[in-house]
Amino acid sequence: MWLISASGLWLAERGAPATAVQNFGDALYWGVAAVSTAGIAGTPVTAAGKLFGGGWIVIGSALFFGTLVATITSHFMRPLQRPAHQIVGTIEYNLEHLSDLSVEELDLLKETTDALILHVEKLKEDHWTGLAVTSATDRR
Repeated sequence: MWLISASGLWLAERGAPATAVQNFGDALYWGVAAVSTAGIAGTPVTAAGKLFGGGWIVIGSALFFGTLVATITSHFMRPLQRPAHQIVGTIEYNLEHLSDLSVEELDLLKETTDALILHVEKLKEDHWTGLAVTSATDRR
């Protein structure tokens, strides 16, 4: 995109009087300076140059700030991507495809599900027992 914008700017500004873009190298530099939002790029003098330049600045700024926002957002979203969510998602996906499983796979799924149910019941029991112990300790 940078090369296309620089080429478009160079073609639009080539031969224009009082232009800051005298050669393709100047156009490449202008493309970097304009997208950096530093304000150090020369202003195009032709209408076509301003159109290419303005488009490049808008696209470059959107890419820059979009990347920044996406990076920050992904950092704060990481805690929500816990393994428990992945496990539930995998189970839901597999439940949708039960008809594709063989009898042996269904038997294995039943054994795994039974073990999971027993494990969940044990966790719940331990949780409630822990709450009862904590509650009795708090009353003292």
